Amino acid sequence: MSIKLLALELYRAQQNVERILKEMERASAGDRESFTKDLADARREWEMLRKMLDGHKESGSFRRKFAGFTA
Repeated sequence: MSIKLLALELYRAQQNVERILKEMERASAGDRESFTKDLADARREWEMLRKMLDGHKESGSFRRKFAGFTA
């Protein structure tokens, strides 16, 4: 997956987390519990995408450091 697509998916996941948080704020105390699983799932997706994007964006100098190991 390209960095651009990862960034778009990360943005979508972030918007989803924010949407769930806003819905939780408006919900009554009893209904908030139903949002906790959705929020946990959305945050896990956001964190996974964030880690993927961070791993994809390693600097060129970091990659060059290990370039000599390939044959």
